[in-house]
Parts: sequence; C-alpha cells; structure tokens
Amino acid sequence: MSDLCTPTFADLASRLGFSCETAGGLVEFRNPFALENWTLPVLEITVIAGAVLTLIYAIVRLRRHNDPTNIALWFGAIAYLLIIEPPLYFPGAFGISEYVDTMFAHNVFTVDFLWGRLPLYIVAIYPMMATVAFEIVRMLGVFRRYGVLVGAVCVGFVHHAFYEIFDHLGPQLRWWEWTLDNPINLPFFASVPLPSVVVFAALWPMSLAFCVQLFVGRHVDEGRTFTGTQLLWRTIVIGVLASLGTAVLPMPATIGGALAGSTTVAGFIYAAELAVVTAVAVWALVNQWLRIRRDDDAARYTNPLILGYAAAYLVVMTVLWATSLPAYLGAVDGVTVNGDPVGSLWYTIGCLVIAGLCIGAARTSARPHQTPVLPTQTSTATT
Repeated sequence: MSDLCTPTFADLASRLGFSCETAGGLVEFRNPFALENWTLPVLEITVIAGAVLTLIYAIVRLRRHNDPTNIALWFGAIAYLLIIEPPLYFPGAFGISEYVDTMFAHNVFTVDFLWGRLPLYIVAIYPMMATVAFEIVRMLGVFRRYGVLVGAVCVGFVHHAFYEIFDHLGPQLRWWEWTLDNPINLPFFASVPLPSVVVFAALWPMSLAFCVQLFVGRHVDEGRTFTGTQLLWRTIVIGVLASLGTAVLPMPATIGGALAGSTTVAGFIYAAELAVVTAVAVWALVNQWLRIRRDDDAARYTNPLILGYAAAYLVVMTVLWATSLPAYLGAVDGVTVNGDPVGSLWYTIGCLVIAGLCIGAARTSARPHQTPVLPTQTSTATT
C-alpha cells in the first residue's frame, strides 16, 4: 500500500527494520522466529493469551450468571480500538493529515493487520488490560461503594500501573517507535510521550469503565437483564462515548498548552490530571480494602482466574525488563549502544509495586472460608 506509505512512517519503519513499501496487506503472517528479537513473540503470546482468557471468562459470566458486564467491556474496548487506531495509522486517508502526522509505528509481529500498522497483540491488549483493571476494582467493591465515577477513576489508575510497565519497555526492545518531533507526542517522559502516559494509560480506560458501568454494570448489580439487541447497541455506544471521553478528558492540557504555546505547560497539566486520578484512586482503593477486610458480612465478588493471569503478566514483564537491564544500564543520554531509547526504570518499579499491591488487595479482600456472593439476577429487562 505504497500510496499510504508516508515519509514519516517510512522513516520509522526503516529504523525498526522493515519497509512499509512491502508490509503485507489487510492481514499478514510471519515466522515468529524471524522477528526483530525473541521478546516480540513472547509479548504476543502473553497478551493474546490474556485476551482469549478474558473473553472466555466474559462468555462464562454471561452464560452462567447472566452478567454481560464483561462482554460489554471486552467488545466495547474493541469498538474503541476500531474508532481510535485507524486514523492514527492513516491520517491522510481520514483527511486529517494537515493536523495529525504519524505519531508512531509498531514493529512487525507474527500477525499484522492494515499493511504492517496494527499487530494482533495490540488488538488483544485493549480488552485484556481493560478487563484486568476493571475486575480488580470490581473485586474490591469500589463501584458498589463509591459509584460509577470513582470506580472508573480507580480502573484508570490500576490500568495505568499495569500499562506503564509495558509502555516504558517497548521502545528499547523495538516493539514500536515514536515520532520524536511530533508536537502531539511532546513532552516526553524518558522514552514515552507524556500524553501517552496519561491519556492512553489512564484516561481512556477510565472513560471506557465509566461507560461500561453506566450502561451495563450498574443495571446488572440491580438484578436487571438485557436482550441481545439491548446489549449490542449499548456496547456500540460504549465504544463511541469512550472515544469521545478520550478527547474530552485531556482537553485541559490540550487547551492550556495551545493557549500558552508551550508543550511544557501542556505536560504540567497532563501530570496534574494524573495526580488527581492517583489521589482519588488511592484514597478509594485503600479505604475500600480496609472496609471490606473489617466487614465479614460484605458481599464479595471474586475472580481468581483473572488475578492469576494478572500475576503471570507481571512475572513476564519483570523477566523482559530483567533481560533488558544490561543494555539499559549501559545507555548514554537515554540511548543504548544499539540506538534504542530507554524508559524510566524507577517509574516502572513504582508501577510494578502498585500493580502487585492491587492484585494482593483483590486476592485478600475475599477470605478463603467465604463463598463469593454474586449479584442476584432477575428476568427484568432494561432498555
């Protein structure tokens, strides 16, 4: 698809080791042993396995407990992906090239879509990580105790912790490459654009969780059920509104940076938004964990399967980080001897600790002798 091979993408692809002139078609398969390095197939397996596991769990929840919340979350994340990602890959085809240049390029993986732009694992990571974060918050009972908005903020915070472990490692291992001079990416935090640290790691899952709980989850908690048609249109609306939320939530930083004519000002506002999310989430998560540990009669929702996967994900990411440490420690001015930018190790360690504490809190919130209490379902349909 050479007519869509813009100079910016061509340069990024060349630095990653492939040519966009010959990068497949709508779907392309490659030998996993012939990729850039061994970490790429490991990443694929880890993320895709998580997406399959969370989809199976969503189906089981729907069939056994008449709870479509996870189905709406899973496919709502896919709808969000289909709305957000293609314009970022092909700004010219969507008529926005005057305003948005190519922001990044993924490396080529075992399975790719859209002429080398969209690896299968990226499709998988949206519903996988959204489910992990949502389920941890739901297991802690935050939605039930504090409502839709605070629960959504907590999902954004937990998602941020899991995502940034991956986000700060990708550029060094050539999983993707950022456009360094694109104003939308500025300012950078180590090798990661600060807008990505805030918007794609925290604000978009917050927006998605808010919509899922608003349109589906809270009704399920009240014992209502949905027909297939009702669930379909709600899931589509969730994807659309979550996309709009991703544009609205960063507006203070976007407007502030534009008025000041400074990416530094925009970065400061982004950081302030993340600080607010963090403060609210830490307060709600800690207080709710302490409360349910004291209350033997509190209803419990447990999901050991997802917690087990979340722990396995952290183990894999820790191993990948450990193997990259020699090159990281040998980096000069944030660049390895191979020319790859490095992320922030201290921030990654902080996120790893937070993610581990969230798993531990969710696991210990339900005591072994207790039988989990699930929402009572009725045959009442809601429109």
